[in-house]
Amino acid sequence: MTYSQLASKFSTKECIFHPKNECLRTRGSVLLSPRSSPLHHSSIRFIIANHTCRSLSISIVASNAAAEVSANAEVVSDVASACPRKRLSVWVSGGGSNFKALYRATQDGRINGDITMVVSDKPGCGGWEFAREVGIPTLHFPPKKGQEGLSAGDVVALLKEAQVDYVLLAGFLKLVPSEVVSAFPRAVLNIHPALLPAFGGKGYYGHHVHQAVVDSGARVSGPTIHFVDEEYDKGKIVAQRAVPVYPTDGPEDVARRVLEQEHKLFPEVVGMLCNESYEWREDSVIMFKQADQENEGSSRYI
Repeated sequence: MTYSQLASKFSTKECIFHPKNECLRTRGSVLLSPRSSPLHHSSIRFIIANHTCRSLSISIVASNAAAEVSANAEVVSDVASACPRKRLSVWVSGGGSNFKALYRATQDGRINGDITMVVSDKPGCGGWEFAREVGIPTLHFPPKKGQEGLSAGDVVALLKEAQVDYVLLAGFLKLVPSEVVSAFPRAVLNIHPALLPAFGGKGYYGHHVHQAVVDSGARVSGPTIHFVDEEYDKGKIVAQRAVPVYPTDGPEDVARRVLEQEHKLFPEVVGMLCNESYEWREDSVIMFKQADQENEGSSRYI
């Protein structure tokens, strides 16, 4: 069976193979993506975007667009129409570990999107250098006081020109200009290393957050993803994940535990956004949906 024939088992859309990303795409959207590599002459498990299946085993005979494959799949529900791949801009100020987690998720199919632009106030930081390594264009914003550089309006124009769908703050420490927030309503997200609304606001970042958590005697902490407005850490909460804080913990212990969950939660949330697996509550709170395994053909809010 060819890739196109395989695609026809799950979708009527033409399917092509992209060796660079080691995944199958359908008109720009990931249809199938491997959980392991390389693709040469090996059995690999695949996942299907927007689709529930009990098993899908694919044996790769060759590694090009004309490759012959065999598949054995038990389909539980029809494939949802593949969403167009979203275009993402990630903003960083430091090492970029969350940026790297997002990038990995775009490559292995967990996020139906591509990071097309990285913005940083610190050229040369770890996130900036990683973007350069993987060939993602970078923008320096905002410039230092007294230096010429891009204005907020310039950045908005460039993001619009690049057809960016979501702006993702992954350790960006500057206040996002109101021009950007208004230009991308419900589309600018930040990840914060504490359970908002506690331990948020100006000055609560990095080590300072975790020290405040320990000093307070709190017994839980964890990452929060929220929409961005014109104030620090005040936008509507999108998702949270709690981790324990023990009486013997120092800020480094809490930071390590929280960061581990950040690297999981951020790609999960962005993946659901890019798959358009959500609805809006009347008060503008987002509600994510996933297939209900117990009730075929239905979904539940998470």
